[in-house]
Amino acid sequence: MTPISHDATLPQPFGEPFARDPHAVYATLRAAGPVHRVALPDGSPVWLVVREADVRAGLSDQRLSVDKKHSATGFSGFSLPPALDANLLNVGPEDHLRLRGLVARGFTPRHVDRLRDTVRAAVEERTGHLARRLDGGGEADLVAEFARPLPLRVIGALLDVPSGDRERFSGWISTMLTPGSREELVRAIGEVHRFLVGLVAERRARPGDDVLSDLIPARDEGDRLTEEELVSLAFLILGAGSENVQHVISAGVLTLLDHPEQLARLRAEPARMADAVEELLRYTSPNQTAIRRFPTEPVEIGGVRIPAGDTVLFALASAHRDPDRYPDPDRFDIDRADKAHLALGHGMHYCLGAPLARLQLTLALGAVVDRFPGLRPARRADGLRWHSTFRFRALRELPVTAVR
Repeated sequence: MTPISHDATLPQPFGEPFARDPHAVYATLRAAGPVHRVALPDGSPVWLVVREADVRAGLSDQRLSVDKKHSATGFSGFSLPPALDANLLNVGPEDHLRLRGLVARGFTPRHVDRLRDTVRAAVEERTGHLARRLDGGGEADLVAEFARPLPLRVIGALLDVPSGDRERFSGWISTMLTPGSREELVRAIGEVHRFLVGLVAERRARPGDDVLSDLIPARDEGDRLTEEELVSLAFLILGAGSENVQHVISAGVLTLLDHPEQLARLRAEPARMADAVEELLRYTSPNQTAIRRFPTEPVEIGGVRIPAGDTVLFALASAHRDPDRYPDPDRFDIDRADKAHLALGHGMHYCLGAPLARLQLTLALGAVVDRFPGLRPARRADGLRWHSTFRFRALRELPVTAVR
């Protein structure tokens, strides 16, 4: 494996203009071509695929592996310890299918139905809390008071994580995604690692009625799961299961408030919330790019030949605004006929937790729409703060008030 070469001549699209408005940057890239050789913020070169048809096809192309052993340049993504790295997003097809089959036990329709009451209780508790904060003209941060704690409670119940530990874990994951320094990143990774190793040890000593307890026998009573894979799966379920849902909730509420005619439709026709959720997943999904891929052999994407071992990034956010797939793609429209999107993955890496994510989004957004008819942003759109990287974009906060 050769060291990464940083080419200063490559365009760097992920700067300040991207942080302000990634969709404008993606529109320029799509107009210029389907695939671009660019530099990430750390200077490492990648192939960025920006058109929907190529992104969709590439996500299911088995010649494009997520396994870092196929990287010819020593890909410089998160330097995770092995006990966090051996998850579904980093292993080849054979191991992926084995791990997916084990984890799928926790996401069957029966398990999701069992969690429905948990989700409803979490939604009711958080809407009640939000109502108390907004009572009498008060102001609340919808991210901190509603969107963030809700999926933490649900995923915490899935793995039986104590409530106090859920907030700490979420904070570490947020730091990993947007670290202020290399030292912060290393410290957060270490905290996550120690926490999950301890959680596995505790659940092994005292099994319960949760997904992690169901997975431990696959490790301890056979050879279907290594210890590193067990801890890595807990990392993936807790991290991905809480982060994505909270960001779609907060951006979803902001989008609905910014489109009062669509919001009025939903209040008049609550059954349309399922349609709204699918459109919100296309329109507001926090994931800017899919997990990186490495060609196991030379491949052609959009007429561009990409050598084996190079790093390929599929721009999900660009695909979701591609006018060749979605008419008037920058318009939020719950009546949109084409409801297909890539926000929950595609092909082998389609999200196992998709039914649970949809359940949370539908109930949470439905409750906000129903319970707070006078909800308003407490800050102008240009005053809102965002986390914005080439990986994901999400609201840091969403101050709201309720007008009577």
